Amino acid sequence: MVTAYDSWRLFHGDGQRRPVEMPPAPPWRTFGPPETDGVPQDGPAPARPYLISPEHADVVNAALHLRRPMLVTGHPGTGKSSLARAIAHELDLGEVLHWPVNSRSTVQDALYRYDAIGRLRETALSRDRGEAEPPLGSFVRLGPLGTALVPGPRPRVLLVDELDKGDVDLPNDLLTVFEEGEFEIPELARLPEEQSVVDVLTERADERATVRRGRLRCQEFPVVVITSNGERDFPPAFLRRCVRLELPTPDEARLREIVTAHLGEDALDDVDRLLEAFLSRRSARQLATDQLLNAVFLRASGVEMSADGLLDAVLHRLGGVV
Repeated sequence: MVTAYDSWRLFHGDGQRRPVEMPPAPPWRTFGPPETDGVPQDGPAPARPYLISPEHADVVNAALHLRRPMLVTGHPGTGKSSLARAIAHELDLGEVLHWPVNSRSTVQDALYRYDAIGRLRETALSRDRGEAEPPLGSFVRLGPLGTALVPGPRPRVLLVDELDKGDVDLPNDLLTVFEEGEFEIPELARLPEEQSVVDVLTERADERATVRRGRLRCQEFPVVVITSNGERDFPPAFLRRCVRLELPTPDEARLREIVTAHLGEDALDDVDRLLEAFLSRRSARQLATDQLLNAVFLRASGVEMSADGLLDAVLHRLGGVV
């Protein structure tokens, strides 16, 4: 006899081959363009729900009016990175440019990359074939920050994710770019006057940008969302140029609103036990809101979430030794 608990199992671990039909994915784990009657359509995927209080939305508006970067802090899972996507969706500013920061990140890489080795190789091949040398711009690709500064009538949205994971000097290195809204590409600035206008690649595969005399300057300062998990302090000079927004940890009422926004009203049926388990575990360890969504989604799919092993796997702590 197959129980409701067994029916959700796709993998049995018994070595037997069984063709299965994958069930629908959680709304926040769907990828690719939207479909109409099974045919992929152009354009971004549907926006995911984002809940924010009027007070915090006013901070976002202040940053937009001042053309200042937003430094968004808060515990993991409070919606820091999702805020950039919510802004891009509501203001119809296109896809978010994403710069995930790590210990090796530099402003240079975020602005542009020059493939000198590739240019030497392609130039030698072209000469051997008796062809014209490929244009220099084919070997220059703007990074997410550089692409955000490409001039245009409407700003781009740039997500600088987890800046506190970068080198200690990285925030100060950003100051000049954020203040002046421009940067130089020395490899192009050295070209003679007759070659001073160069088309280069951007972060977008189907887009090019025109660079004049080796400099790019934005027309509209980009909407910059910088996230931080509070792992270290930033220098005062950097903080002075940012609008600060600290997102709070959602309480029970807001958690219910989030579950409803993502999974519908029906998802709240019999969710009290999971909410109680989540809140009690969150008070003793660091948990993220999307972990609760994962648990509610599995329970709605027929999974018995009272089993400690499965609940522990979903509501695991985010800090300390794993």
